[in-house]
Amino acid sequence: MRRQTRDSIPAPLARLKQRFMTWRKTRQRGERIPAPLWQAAAQIAADFGLCQTATVLRLDYYSLKRRMDSQPECNLPAATFLELRPVAGAPASECVIELQNGLGASMRMHLKGPQIPDIVALSRGFWGAE
Repeated sequence: MRRQTRDSIPAPLARLKQRFMTWRKTRQRGERIPAPLWQAAAQIAADFGLCQTATVLRLDYYSLKRRMDSQPECNLPAATFLELRPVAGAPASECVIELQNGLGASMRMHLKGPQIPDIVALSRGFWGAE
């Protein structure tokens, strides 16, 4: 297995390292690391590993691990909306739409015929974005 050199830091981790360096240059003695920097470090550590992130950012391994453990585990991409339009002249058909959130709750809609219910309202009710 080939070993990485210290110069081969992934770009997102290198950018965060620069943010930490800038903060360290301007901080007051004894000032705590701001919450947004801790949050960014925890997110990066989820992608690039706890040990590498703590080493590159010069953070305490166990403090970063605690921050990672307190982060929500759901890192799913944002949901997008898909518009379904019936084809003109096509016979009435049916489809199934399934929604699932990060907590495991799900909703299934079985649609038949030309009448389409207010799917947006049903979806918003399910996601709790009303």
